[in-house]
Amino acid sequence: MRDLMSNIHPVTVIPPGTAPTDNTAIVSSIVDRLGFGSVTFVILTGTLADADATFAVKLEHGDAPNLSDAEEVPDALLVGTEALAGFTAADDGKARKLGYVGGKRYQRLTVTPAGNASAANLGAVAILGHPVNAPTANPPG
Repeated sequence: MRDLMSNIHPVTVIPPGTAPTDNTAIVSSIVDRLGFGSVTFVILTGTLADADATFAVKLEHGDAPNLSDAEEVPDALLVGTEALAGFTAADDGKARKLGYVGGKRYQRLTVTPAGNASAANLGAVAILGHPVNAPTANPPG
């Protein structure tokens, strides 16, 4: 069957239209993977106004619900790379993705601008997949 919708659960982790005007890191909400075997983060860019800006991406994981034990995810546990998930001001209206295959329950995404002095519109969604119970709810809870 070709039904992907019933086997994923999207969660907004950086609200659409988040628009930092400096180099402050944008830290996502924490994703709880309980009941799902996989997670992929999708970063969506809007207008990135500062021509010199770059945006680095980092993924952390841990077992504590508040990620007080957070550590950067080793490259071996990523699907794709943090470098490929990063972007520049030339990437208006693009999507980037980064997957996680580790065994920790909680994950958090951080996007860190450099050289950014104008509004940089972006957002991110965590797509939880391989549910223990399918179909997943629609609309997602």
